[in-house]
Amino acid sequence: MSDFISLPQVSQVAQTIQLAVAPVFLLAGIGAFLNVCAARLARVIDRARVVEKSVMISRGEEHDRLVGEIRVLDRRMSVVNGAIFLSVASGCAICLVVILLFASELVNAHLGTAIAILFILAMLLQAAAFGTFIQEIRLAARTIHIRNEVLYHKAEEDSGT
Repeated sequence: MSDFISLPQVSQVAQTIQLAVAPVFLLAGIGAFLNVCAARLARVIDRARVVEKSVMISRGEEHDRLVGEIRVLDRRMSVVNGAIFLSVASGCAICLVVILLFASELVNAHLGTAIAILFILAMLLQAAAFGTFIQEIRLAARTIHIRNEVLYHKAEEDSGT
């Protein structure tokens, strides 16, 4: 009878669930971060669509300004996509941590090293995602400003009076 895999007791499963709660909360946080990234990406895409239409009909300095803006928007899209990729990879690593926690309990394997390495990998990926997100925010902050010709524009006097 000792040849059979021994099934875990309810208390062991409960303990494993307790261990898995922290990574699951981390997944919720990663999900919230992905939501923020997706919203920023959507706004950048919406702005790029507007600028893209204007580029095709503009001339001179205005055309050059719009081309510069759309290049920055394209860069921002790439950077946000990078942050999303890194966060999703981090989330996948966290899922593997939870899976290995339960698998190690079910088959009575010593997977602590693998679990720790995966968790470290997940944190490194998420840290890289945050760093990439900061890069996107800095790109946005450097390029989003009100042009001087708008800031210092004076209305023409009404010549009809």
